[in-house]
Amino acid sequence: MDFPSEWLRNMERLLAGEYGAFLEAMAAEPALSLRLNALRPGAASDRAGEAIPWSPWGRYLREGDDVKTGRDISHAAGVYYMQEASAQAPAEGLAPQPGEVVLDLCAAPGGKASQMAARMGGRGALVANEIVLPRARALSGNLERLGVTNAAVVSESPERLAEKWPEAFDAVLVDAPCSGEGMFRRDPDARRAWTQDSPRACAVRQAKILASARRMVRPGGRLAYATCTFNDVENEGVVRDFLGANGDFAPLDFDLPGVGRSEGGMLRLWPHRLRGDGHFVALMKREGDAAPRVRREGPGLSAARIDDLPGRWVRALEGCVIEERAGVLEALPPEMPDLDGLRVIRRGLRLGGGPRRHAPPDHALAMAFGPEGFDRRAELDDGAARLFLAGEAMALDAPDGWTHISWRGHPLGFGKVSQGILKNHLPKGLRWR
Repeated sequence: MDFPSEWLRNMERLLAGEYGAFLEAMAAEPALSLRLNALRPGAASDRAGEAIPWSPWGRYLREGDDVKTGRDISHAAGVYYMQEASAQAPAEGLAPQPGEVVLDLCAAPGGKASQMAARMGGRGALVANEIVLPRARALSGNLERLGVTNAAVVSESPERLAEKWPEAFDAVLVDAPCSGEGMFRRDPDARRAWTQDSPRACAVRQAKILASARRMVRPGGRLAYATCTFNDVENEGVVRDFLGANGDFAPLDFDLPGVGRSEGGMLRLWPHRLRGDGHFVALMKREGDAAPRVRREGPGLSAARIDDLPGRWVRALEGCVIEERAGVLEALPPEMPDLDGLRVIRRGLRLGGGPRRHAPPDHALAMAFGPEGFDRRAELDDGAARLFLAGEAMALDAPDGWTHISWRGHPLGFGKVSQGILKNHLPKGLRWR
């Protein structure tokens, strides 16, 4: 591969005796991997590839596996997310817990955000931010496909969010934009875009993002900083400068199976030491004790107008707050921070919308729960599932009304049965072409 010469000299300086092994790894084919969705019961049985040691739900693809996500029913059903193995390390290092309030500050396209949501198991609140609007919409779509119920998606600058949410989060992840050296072996564009000045320019931007992120961490809370690059300017250098300027933060050491224990709260993943690309993770803790949290208040599900779709999904959302905006009903966890005044793409779980009393259910509601959550449901075989995902109507011997559609126990969407015909209500943008 045609690596930048200045970059090679820097890597030889960093690695010394390991430099040869590193070059061999960078010339080899990268491992392909995915992460099974822990929010989908039974997902672990769908793909039995070798486990990624540091990611409980991560799996390496087996030789010969041919994953075409645009035509894979299990992908459409949210069973898995295509995610590079080393990229699964930062969320495991931060280790968000059920009931916490968590921010992913640079979240698109959603791999780490959905990984943290799975760890939280629907309890607590997750905010996923992406400043670029089209990418924020893609992020929202991925969280919806994966059945995340307790997340909001916003599209704002870190500075704006720091003004809005001082000391609001138990855990904050900054997966910072970087020079992308860890992706060099699989991304020729990253190699071509790199210059000798790239690390320093990126470090300036990373420090600015961290300066906003620190303001949003509650006393006693955690801040994780991650990059997918190798140089020490963007990695140890940024962390060292941050800790030097913020005496209320200290390194927090952690272990990752198959990788090792951090030193000074910092851990590197090298491609010649494990099956994965280059990554860097740093974990820090803010000193102090947080004040009691203010919880969101409002009507519960008894006020919702989705009573044409009975089922146990209602009980699963007990304790949530129901809000109606522009005719759309949304369920938010009471821990969700105030979202007013922000550019919001998604507020919690969309239930349905419209001015009628019997509001049509939203696709997000279908993807949030398996068939056992709905009284009216239909399980499709492979052929029928493919037709449904293509947007086709089909004959279905079932009572009239809204019906939850699933495949092998995993959700696909809603249809509406009328006189033995299932009318397809899969959103047009999600239909296979």
